[in-house]
Amino acid sequence: MPYSTSVAEPVPATATHPDGLPPGLPRILAVATITIGLSMAVLSNSMTNLALPYIAHDLDISAESSIWIVNASQIAQMVSLLPLAALGDIIGYRRVYRAGILLFCIASVGCVLAPSLPWLLAARTFQGLGAAGLMAIQPALVRSIYPRNMLGRGLGFNTTVVATSLAAGPSIGAALLAVWSWPILFACYIPLGIVSFILGERYLPRTVHIRRPFDILSAVLSGATFGLLIFAIDGLAHGHSWNVILAEAGGAAVLGTLFIWRQKLLVHPMMPVDIFRRPIFALSISTSSCTFVAQGLAYVSLPFFFHTVLGRSATDTGILLTAWPLALAAIAPFAGRLADRYHAGVLGAIGLASMTTGLVLTALLPDNPSTANVMWRLMLCGAGFGIFASPNNRLMMNAVPRDRSGSAGGIIATSRTLGQTLGAALVALMFGLFDFSAGGAQAYAAAHGALWLGAAFAGTALVIGSFRMRLQR
Repeated sequence: MPYSTSVAEPVPATATHPDGLPPGLPRILAVATITIGLSMAVLSNSMTNLALPYIAHDLDISAESSIWIVNASQIAQMVSLLPLAALGDIIGYRRVYRAGILLFCIASVGCVLAPSLPWLLAARTFQGLGAAGLMAIQPALVRSIYPRNMLGRGLGFNTTVVATSLAAGPSIGAALLAVWSWPILFACYIPLGIVSFILGERYLPRTVHIRRPFDILSAVLSGATFGLLIFAIDGLAHGHSWNVILAEAGGAAVLGTLFIWRQKLLVHPMMPVDIFRRPIFALSISTSSCTFVAQGLAYVSLPFFFHTVLGRSATDTGILLTAWPLALAAIAPFAGRLADRYHAGVLGAIGLASMTTGLVLTALLPDNPSTANVMWRLMLCGAGFGIFASPNNRLMMNAVPRDRSGSAGGIIATSRTLGQTLGAALVALMFGLFDFSAGGAQAYAAAHGALWLGAAFAGTALVIGSFRMRLQR
């Protein structure tokens, strides 16, 4: 099917503002609405990670079993991002967002009341589905709220929200656990979600959407593909049998091939594969995927590097780790504004060069570095990622027609989640290959290997981005 904006019939008279909301209170409250939802989706995993030891103790379960409290939500998000993004194109992004926030709140009630692990896993699964509804259509909602000449600014603010939530998550979680037990980490989302749900009814734009049926078979194929892929990556990380890993990866490859084949046949595909024939989009999504793998490698390996290799305390490690997201949060709004005025490819190249350099310099740290010596290197990584992310997302969203914003946002969210998951699995693989648990030279080699691998992925993203720059000349 040729690349065209006329892929389906728009529903008439449903777009309140075709080029964003007017400036003033309506736009501010619309931004506040999606900011609340995005913060909830990001915090739900970072704060839950912190609470796992307490949950394991109270529910009398093993530490290994408690990890599934996080995995259940992540798997649910991964398998449902594309279907929910496509649903947003059909029924409207506002409806998907409000359904997601409602499901997230109901699931949070279930988490608060959970008396056992199976109950909590079920609630976390539904919470992950709700989070997917919030994440999948975020770029599309930003595109609907902001006028075209401010899209970079809007995406930059979104990046800031994500970075700030990541940085603040452990501190917020620790403060809440200091005054109450772990259910409060889930209870705090309920009033926030109610506020966002009410504001969404009044202030989120009613976008033009498409008359077409929801493709259940494509949703099943997509979910099964990414579900098997996640299990294969998880098996790689935890040293499962290679026969099982290969079977899961092979099943994902077969189902993924069937999914793509079906999308090519459909008039209204769930994932419009023809957008990958646009070089700008294909190169941008490839660059983004490599960058998120690099970020995943760094985020997972750095705590072990600081604590085990450099001998820093848990408190010092936490302080050091905030340097990356805080620098990202500080630079992303400015990068978004610059993306609305200057060449996105040039900005992306500057950001990726900074991130790659920061990772290399972190891997080259001396044996006993000062706190400042560590933090400026991580700040270089975070600032580089912030300079890259907003212009890159703007470039991808502008490369597709407005009526495919939901599908494009789903692809972006899927690549981000998959990249971060693969990065975490590669850290586990490196730690296994070099026997990190033995300590000493082995731990040093494992942690440095993960950092160098992260730098390699960031460098690969920089190379791919250079091809994109040539296309934009």
